[in-house]
Amino acid sequence: MSTNVNIRLALDRVNMGLLAQNQTRAPRLYTPGEVVTGQLGFMKGHGTYVEGDDIKASVAGVMEQVNKLISIKPLKSRYVGEIGDVVVARITEVQQRRWKVNTNSRLDSVLLLSSVNLPGGELRRRGVEDEQMMRKYLQEGDLISAEVQNIFDEGTLSLYTRSLKYGKLSQGVLVKVFPSLVKRRKTHFHNLTCGASIILGNNGFIWISPTVNSEADGGDGGYAQNLNEVIPRGDREVIARLRNCILALAHCKMMLYDTSILYAYEESMKYEVHELLQQEAIFDVAFLTQHRLRLQEE
Repeated sequence: MSTNVNIRLALDRVNMGLLAQNQTRAPRLYTPGEVVTGQLGFMKGHGTYVEGDDIKASVAGVMEQVNKLISIKPLKSRYVGEIGDVVVARITEVQQRRWKVNTNSRLDSVLLLSSVNLPGGELRRRGVEDEQMMRKYLQEGDLISAEVQNIFDEGTLSLYTRSLKYGKLSQGVLVKVFPSLVKRRKTHFHNLTCGASIILGNNGFIWISPTVNSEADGGDGGYAQNLNEVIPRGDREVIARLRNCILALAHCKMMLYDTSILYAYEESMKYEVHELLQQEAIFDVAFLTQHRLRLQEE
């Protein structure tokens, strides 16, 4: 049995100049029990507690300040939904007039029968026939894209797919990252120039698929799944490269949005797809991407 061993000098692994430059603007990381501020007049927010005159961190993360309110945003946490968030989720159970959905939050979310499009886009009241057909619309294991419509008192999220861009997802790859790494943007549906479509779910679930013609298919919504369609090898390689680039950025705790992912894809072209799983390639792509983002900001 033989294996290939790749050995490189530490000096050649990453650009140390860019590494030193990026470290100067790294955010301050607070650990549990560490004093965030001892000044009077500040209010404690999520992830903090008061001990004496000091506000201390109760979780490991970075500080966020809004006027006099100080909170600590944890690096690792379950998804805490907000109304209007775009999520990629999986159906876990079919119940009476609703579906139970896994959105990576503390509690299972719900998708009401009244919150989905009927086949053909009919606009009418849901009846007994629709309730009996629920499993034909969506069943256990199906992946969907949806939007958070409401948040109940106990924290359960109510989803809806009453738009053509939402609905059942077909062929593609699901990537799971920490929800805090997905940057909130005006739109989370992107057709990248590299030849793939991507849905950046605020819940940390990212869906990568071949670029679809929304005009021909009537949008991403609906219930049609063409699992017999053969995806060309070139498209599969693009999807695999994007997946490895997203995991590389997530490994280095970089924010994920369309620009950062596209930059990482371009910087990764000097590597083969499988080489992006190596530690030095991960750091190299992440640091070069971060450098391009800083140049863009300046």
